[in-house]
This record gives sequence, structure tokens and C-alpha cells, in this order.
Amino acid sequence: MSRSNYLFTSESVSEGHPDKVCDRISDEVVDLFFSFGPKHGMAPNLIRVAAETLATTNRVVIAGETRGPKEITPEMIEETARAAIRDIGYEQDGFHWKTCNVEVLLHAQSPHIAQGVDAAGNKDEGAGDQGIMFGYACNETPELMPAPLAFSHRILKLMAEARHAGQAPKLGPDAKSQVTLQYENFKPVRVTQIVVSTQHLDADMTSADVREVIEPYVREALPGDLITPKTVWHVNPTGAFVVGGPDGDCGLTGRKIIVDTYGGAAPHGGGAFSGKDSTKVDRSAAYAARYLAKNVVAAGLAERCTIQLAYAIGVSDPLSVYVDTHGTGKVDEAKLEEILPQLMSLKPRGIREHLGLLKPIYARTAAYGHFGRTPDADGGFSWEKTDLVSQLKGAF
Repeated sequence: MSRSNYLFTSESVSEGHPDKVCDRISDEVVDLFFSFGPKHGMAPNLIRVAAETLATTNRVVIAGETRGPKEITPEMIEETARAAIRDIGYEQDGFHWKTCNVEVLLHAQSPHIAQGVDAAGNKDEGAGDQGIMFGYACNETPELMPAPLAFSHRILKLMAEARHAGQAPKLGPDAKSQVTLQYENFKPVRVTQIVVSTQHLDADMTSADVREVIEPYVREALPGDLITPKTVWHVNPTGAFVVGGPDGDCGLTGRKIIVDTYGGAAPHGGGAFSGKDSTKVDRSAAYAARYLAKNVVAAGLAERCTIQLAYAIGVSDPLSVYVDTHGTGKVDEAKLEEILPQLMSLKPRGIREHLGLLKPIYARTAAYGHFGRTPDADGGFSWEKTDLVSQLKGAF
């Protein structure tokens, strides 16, 4: 039997973290193709993007493969990158949206990859690559996400909102958080440790000064009864944090996959999400697995649920569907494995159509997690819907 009493920790990083700057730029490129392509006669299902970004001191390099209308120029992509950097808030000597060097090295998608994905004569289309993808849900929070990760995201999101609103003008864009929870009988009962490191624009600020600024956002992010007098706080524990973002540390797309998913509480197949269109099952199948796992938990069929999907490049159907309810299930897992693909096609095309993934909805996913978010009116975070609950309950 697995342990029921333990400590568990998850971390988050802000939109201004170097890796998240790169994720944001890569996803803005995806959105550019999905918003601009249909206006110039290209069907959304034909668009392909695999954009990788590197950011360092006053330099951004965007590389990868695309298929889209010729009207999308390197100049447009550069403008898109600068707008993203400006929106995040970088106007510093070492990294400034207006003066940084932006190099665009995108080229056409390999025809050998395209032939497997497009699969001439196969209306279902093949997966964009081989791989395994995981989805997870648990009943620890209203959004059915692991509590340490949900709280870590929430801290930084509140800090960023305050910074953008001018309520925390001394904070910079780069920040990290970490929350350790004590679990008893598998339930989070108290916060034992809180870590927040945030860039500050006033070089004279001490760690105590920074804590005074950020503590209200931390307390707002966590339910009041979880923070106790014994909770240990670590705020900018190394001292000054003035030089931040890509000027302080090189950033790359796809290096924060655990922050993006479940904070270490569930497996990860290894593939990153940002910069990829929805033919890439690294992204779309991971969204589908989360959608199904969340609906299983929301339907009351389990307290925790992990789903694994596996694919081969150029093949439409998943090679396997695996469900694990971690001993909390009220129904047979093998039966769930049979029913879930009947409620939603798990072919790449079926996933895209069911979740509405051929839209410019990706830049908003680049920070504060791809999961546990509220579905948008225009189709963003559609994989967070719980519209299969009645069907799942009816199946049992």
C-alpha cells in the first residue's frame, strides 16, 4: 500500500522566466499561423508549426519547421516576438523588446514528415511523431489539480497581475515559486515551506523588503488555514535578484515540462508542448489525456486518475490506452479503457475536432500551466471542460 502521510513539493515559474519567455514566443508563432493562415486561403488543418526559441542577453533566435501561407514573413515573426517580450514586461538594458536582436531561422517542414502525417488517402491523418503522453486529475483542488502546483502557479499569477496593474512596480518579470505541503491520509493539511524568488528593480531591496511586497499575494493564493506559524518562508534566499530573465540565464523552449503539467505528481511522456501545432501528439494527445482524466474524476469515478496514450508516427489510432485510478476507483479500469475512446476519438484528427484545437489559442498556455485553467469563450483550454461527466456516469 502506498504511503498516505508525506511531504510533497511542486514549483512554478513566471511568464518572465527565461524558458517561459521562449515558450511564449514559440506559442505566439503557432497563433500567428492559425490566425493568419485561414485569411490567406490555407485550411487550418494543413498548417504545421514546430517553433523553438532561444533567448539570451539581448538576443532571440527562433528556429524550426513550418507550413503556412507565404504571406507570413520573417519580419512578421520578428514583430510577433517583440510584442510578446514587451507584453511580458522586458525593458531592461540586458533584454529589451525594442533593441534585442531577433533572428528568424524557420524553414519548410520536411516532406518526409509531412507524408506520414498527411497520409495521402487516409482521412484520419497520422500522428506527427511517436511517443507516450499522460493526463492526470485529482480531487485536491476545485480545478482537479495537485495542490502544491496549483498554489505555486497561483502565487506567481497574482504577483504578475499586480505588476502589470502597477500595484507592485518594484517587481521584475522573472520569478519562481515553490510550495511544500504536508499530506495526511492523502489530503493536504498544511504548508510546511514556501519559496519565492523574484526579480526586483530596486537594487537596494533586501529579502525582507521583497517579502513585504509579495506576502499578501502568497496568502491570497493559499487557503488561509494551510499557512501556519510553523510555515517556513524562503524569500529571495540568495539575496539580491536584480539581473533576471534571459540576461541572467539563457532560456529555451520546452524546458519546464513538469511546471507545464502536474508538478511531479504524475508521469510525463517527455515531449514539450509550446511551439507545436495540434498534429503533434506531444501536445494534443496530452491535452486529450488530461481531458479524459479530469472527466473521470469530475464524474466521481475516482479520486485520482492517470491516463497514458501511445502513438506511432504516421499511424492514426493510439497504440494503447492505459488507465490507473491509484486504488481510488469506483469502477473497473479496464472498462474505462474500453469506454473512453468511444466518448472521444483519440486519433489526431478526432482530438483536434473534439477539442477545437485549430485556433490561435496557444500563447495563453505558455505560463502558469497548461492544465487547471478556466475554459475561454473563444475555445482556449477546451480540454478543461467536464462535458463528458453525464456520459461517464451513464456508462456505469
